[in-house]
Amino acid sequence: MSSDKDEDLIIVRRVQSGDQAAFNLLVSKYHRRVARLLTRMVKNQEDIDDVVQETFIKAYRAIGNFRGESAFYTWIYRIAINTAKNLLVTQSRRPSALREIADEDNETFEDNSALSNIDTPESLYESRQIGVAVNDAMTALPEELRSAIVMREIDGLSYEEIAAAMDCPIGTVRSRIFRAREAIAAKIKPLLGPRGDKRW
Repeated sequence: MSSDKDEDLIIVRRVQSGDQAAFNLLVSKYHRRVARLLTRMVKNQEDIDDVVQETFIKAYRAIGNFRGESAFYTWIYRIAINTAKNLLVTQSRRPSALREIADEDNETFEDNSALSNIDTPESLYESRQIGVAVNDAMTALPEELRSAIVMREIDGLSYEEIAAAMDCPIGTVRSRIFRAREAIAAKIKPLLGPRGDKRW
């Protein structure tokens, strides 16, 4: 992570020094991750595309203020979250439920040894059921819990990075992730049978 942070900072410094083309490297690197984050908040694909574009425009305009105290992707995630919230307020609607976790995200849960055993068709079917249950549980989470758990479990951010992205104390992040895990565990526990005592 630190090498990634260092590499990003070098690119940011190039942009700050007037190398506008260097910003495209950051866009290429984080466009997909930012878009994936936004699918948890914004329902309409066109809106997601608009928010991603606006996020990078805002980041480019504000890059002179980036001091490197946090990782670039933490900074860009925070801009994306705030931009999405602004869109939802403007549209006078509450954040939409998580639609479907992308197949690659679903693999994160299915690859977990506590959830799947790929040796039999029955266990594959069970894993799919668990994936659906996880999706349903995440859909039901409030936006703050859903964003926190996605950044932690799917995007692999640290508690500190999530706190910076969500602009809240680390204790709040820990609480949100705990509550999200408890809600998801309660939803999938009946599907795990004797293994239900283990948290996913």
